[in-house]
Amino acid sequence: MTVDERRAEAVLDIDGMTCASCVARVEKRLTRLDGVQASVNLATESARVDYPAELDPSALVAAVREAGYEASLRRGGTPSAPDTAHGRHDGAHGDDHASSHVHDVEDHAGATTLRTRLLVSVVLAVPVVVLGMVPAWQFPGWQWVSFVLATPVVLWGGWPFHRATFANARHGAMTMDTLITLGTGAAYLWSVWALVFGTAGRIGMTHDTGLFGPVHDPSTLVYFEVAAAVTVFLLLGRFVEQRSKRTAGAALRSLMELAAKDVELEDGSRLPVERLRVGDRFVVRPGEKVATDGRVLSGHASLDESMITGESAPVEASEGSAVTGGTLAADGRLVVVATSIGDDTRLAHLARLVEDAQAGKSRVQRLADRISGVFVPVVIALSLLTLAVWIIAGGFSGESVAAGFTAAVAVLIIACPCALGLATPIAILVGTGRGAQLGVLITGPEALESAERIDTIVLDKTGTLTAGEMSVASVTSFDGADDAQIARLVGSLEQASEHPIARAVAALTTDHAPAEGFAGLAGRGVTGVVDGRDVFAGRPAFAAEIAAGLPDAVRAAVETVEASGATAVVAGWDGRVRAVIAVADRVRPDSADTVARLRAMGLDVRLLTGDNEGAARAAAAAAGIDHVVAGVLPEEKVIEIRRLQSGGHRVAMVGDGVNDAAALATADLGLAMGGGADAAMHASDIALAGTGLAPVVTAISLSRRTMRIIRGNLFWAFAYNVAALPLAALGLLNPMIAGAAMAFSSVFVVLNSLRLRTAR
Repeated sequence: MTVDERRAEAVLDIDGMTCASCVARVEKRLTRLDGVQASVNLATESARVDYPAELDPSALVAAVREAGYEASLRRGGTPSAPDTAHGRHDGAHGDDHASSHVHDVEDHAGATTLRTRLLVSVVLAVPVVVLGMVPAWQFPGWQWVSFVLATPVVLWGGWPFHRATFANARHGAMTMDTLITLGTGAAYLWSVWALVFGTAGRIGMTHDTGLFGPVHDPSTLVYFEVAAAVTVFLLLGRFVEQRSKRTAGAALRSLMELAAKDVELEDGSRLPVERLRVGDRFVVRPGEKVATDGRVLSGHASLDESMITGESAPVEASEGSAVTGGTLAADGRLVVVATSIGDDTRLAHLARLVEDAQAGKSRVQRLADRISGVFVPVVIALSLLTLAVWIIAGGFSGESVAAGFTAAVAVLIIACPCALGLATPIAILVGTGRGAQLGVLITGPEALESAERIDTIVLDKTGTLTAGEMSVASVTSFDGADDAQIARLVGSLEQASEHPIARAVAALTTDHAPAEGFAGLAGRGVTGVVDGRDVFAGRPAFAAEIAAGLPDAVRAAVETVEASGATAVVAGWDGRVRAVIAVADRVRPDSADTVARLRAMGLDVRLLTGDNEGAARAAAAAAGIDHVVAGVLPEEKVIEIRRLQSGGHRVAMVGDGVNDAAALATADLGLAMGGGADAAMHASDIALAGTGLAPVVTAISLSRRTMRIIRGNLFWAFAYNVAALPLAALGLLNPMIAGAAMAFSSVFVVLNSLRLRTAR
């Protein structure tokens, strides 16, 4: 996208990033280029780059490759210029679609390969671990069987870690992958050396079970179980991470799927919406989506814009009205002239807001990655220092070299990040599993970290605080009409209409009579004959025309209904007004209790909606919310969220519609209501099942507890390392017992995480 005449924007797809340090390295390399600004997204494996227009985009790709990663310039990442020729526009769109499809296929293939590695490695590693840890089962030749089974686990199963290690090493960088490769590599290579050149390969050998002190002959020890177990446990963590990354782009796909696929032109011909150009005239019929942003030339219709604007009541469109692509016509017929197409539409703009917000949020670093930035080089240095001290202290003798190497290997094994690698994914697996049982779907560690820190929670109105469906709030009768008569006559008439408000009125009765001579005037009202009476229902102005004016009492009732934020339907029969029916989107029964509980948790609760001021204030009052911002567009919701964040608040957003997607992605924590739009669900950090608001409380409390468990896991994993590393360095812990201790720390982390299964 051209920012101005001297700036341009591009999107790069990047392959090979595995952790937050990778993101930092790519950003650093890109921003070294003069005038370049970059934001790298680990979740979507992409970078959005703002650069001087005179710079060749290939230089951006070259910079990423210099950092050690593969990159390609995404086609379609830059919207077509307004004057792009028709044919060229079609081609660009096709390339973009093909590129997106290929990228999705590659992501799926990557996840499948990782799953295969995990499953195969588990099958091979289990007997290796059992044989290595249970001396009673060590039959003659067991060590050679372990060698055969462990080799593919360490070399093939662990290849994703080793590949990242080698790539980082070429650029002088160390990450968690480095420690994984060194730890598993040291355990495996020592074992191979002991088998081939030591005495561990003799048939009938079994392991010494002493706890402390080096064994008499270190060359009798093999550590295949250590190498295999660490590889499997960390493959599990990587697989969980890969699955969450695959869903990161789903929000954008869901947004764009709202758009119409084809369109009917004014001359009656149909064509794919991609071929529509600015200035083309197209027709929108009842039940069809508006193909693209435009202006109404003729006709009248009620448009359901709730998914885009949050307005619960349909919006009337007539000559001169601006309409938004992706909105749905409830009734009527429109002829529209296209004013924006493709990447210039409002829907595309919302997609860009979501993508930008996700890119910013992906910069949150995971705890283990942050800690490993210091932990990895310290452990490697300590291992090398241990080896050097033992050799020097022993006068460079063969025995001192063997003892020093044994101690150095013990240091690497005891520090190998099995418990550290499990601390987050196991707690997440248990916590998210328990959350699913409670109707709360948590996406990953960023959501948990954010939930722990939020102090402000912002609620959408339509579909969140309220049920999202129009229903009759009250019926005021006139001229002696009774409620049963109003329900039967007016409800039967409205039964013949597909308008959302009409469906709400029709629900007044289940005993519907046939409506003869039914006629509907789009956006105004309906008439027909029910039980021999000429019945009408619609807007106050429509009723006034039929009844030759509205009595003062009726006008007062209408004003009362509209002041409450509801829609007034004026109905009657035989030329006289008999009822004013208030139709509104009702507040959920559990909303007030949920708001009170959120406040008790120390959260400031606010309402942010695209609905009108009256409806917003009425809903807020019913739920016990004091702070209300109403009548805002999706873009303005993002601005309001950012305003709160700039004021030092950690903000959670709860919503359900497409209009909430960008705000959900922008907030520090996004929670999407069950039954909401796919775009909202994918843009959120936490998805809530069911139809009530109560799961919001469950989501926040469960997330906070899960995060406390993760912090506890990390603390004990490091406490164990701090205590055990000096023992290993001093030669007081042989590598086999170091491997067992490492396994015990992993068991502790798992058991601690399982406490989440009792969360309520």
